[in-house]
Amino acid sequence: MSSRRMIHITLCMGLALVALNGCSVSTHHDSASGQDKDVDIKTPLGSLSVHKGATDPKDTGLALYPGAQLKKDMDGEGGANVNISSSFFGVKVVALKYQSNDAPEKILAFYRKDMAKYGKVLDCGGGFSMNYHRRDKDEEVTCDRDHGSGHDYSQELKVGTENNQRIVAIKPSGSGSEFALVYVRAWDDKSTL
Repeated sequence: MSSRRMIHITLCMGLALVALNGCSVSTHHDSASGQDKDVDIKTPLGSLSVHKGATDPKDTGLALYPGAQLKKDMDGEGGANVNISSSFFGVKVVALKYQSNDAPEKILAFYRKDMAKYGKVLDCGGGFSMNYHRRDKDEEVTCDRDHGSGHDYSQELKVGTENNQRIVAIKPSGSGSEFALVYVRAWDDKSTL
């Protein structure tokens, strides 16, 4: 083995040890199910925080539709709050699912008004698509469907900018509706959260 290759391997191992030396992982368990509910990982290079079971619509910056109930998935969770941050970039995503006995049109009307405080509300028909493009971070969101996420929501409202957006996605469910409130905030080393 060449001395150059040995130096390269030694440097890589040293960097890995430095990164792992300051690493901490904490998990919080749901006492009823015994499953991990929250995970926090911190390293000298950045952190990851996942909080399943998030239920506060204030984390999205949107009001809760009157009478709506949290819709739990198969894990018994109705939402999540995910934060990834480093000195180079970061992203925060809050996603909550709800159900209501009201028709989608009534819920959409409520959120058109509520979301208007953040700017021009786009009414994007058919299919939930949370797209992130490397465009100007202050560019307004669009109804771009090029790389949709494949969810089966039939109607979507969006407001904000590429790096700071709020989404309401809705679909009929039985005699009522199911809807999701989503907040996405991204930043890079030139901006702050």
